[in-house]
Order: sequence, then C-alpha cells, then structure tokens
Amino acid sequence: MEVSSPFGSRTRTRVLVSLRLLEQSYARELSRFLRVPLSVVQKGIRSLESDDLIAGRLFGKTRILQLNPRYFAAAEVRALLDRFVEADTDLRRRATQLRRRPRRVGLTKRT
Repeated sequence: MEVSSPFGSRTRTRVLVSLRLLEQSYARELSRFLRVPLSVVQKGIRSLESDDLIAGRLFGKTRILQLNPRYFAAAEVRALLDRFVEADTDLRRRATQLRRRPRRVGLTKRT
C-alpha cells in the first residue's frame, strides 16, 4: 500500500515511518532504506527537525536521528505512524532484512 503524506510531503512521512520502524537511524541509512537520493532525505530531515518531530544527537561524527520523545503530541504521532507501518508491507520487509550491527571497538590493526 502506498503511504500518503499527512506530514507535508511523501518524504517527510516516509522518514517518520522509517524512524518508527528502525527506532533510530542516520541520513545515509535512511536514504538507502527508502531508496531515494541523500539530498532529498536531508531536506526532509531538516524540515522535520525544525518542526521538532525528530531529534538528532551526535555519535562520533554521525548524527543519529529518532522520533522526538519531547514532542507535545509524541504519543499520538507514534500511534499514527504505527498505522502507517502496518500498511506499508514493503518497508516492514526491508526493515527486517536490514543488517544492523555495531562496529567492533578496540580492534587494532595487526601487522
């Protein structure tokens, strides 16, 4: 089922749905996940952050994004996004296939 655009644009809506599915992510991962150009995702992220719907924090050099838990209607937004997650089987399938693993810390290069 195609996701509509109640959050202003299709990209903004899909970024929010993706963050609901993945819990947290970063711009390049969202770009690959949604199969849209990075610049399009970055534009959506900027507008969502300016509207306070998502929040970011730095983790090293990477800006990690998540739904803003301090948003005044956070529970209602999550409930609505859950409905979109249920309807978008393609994104759910891709989320289950996404391989996410942390980098190994403390390994030194052997010579």
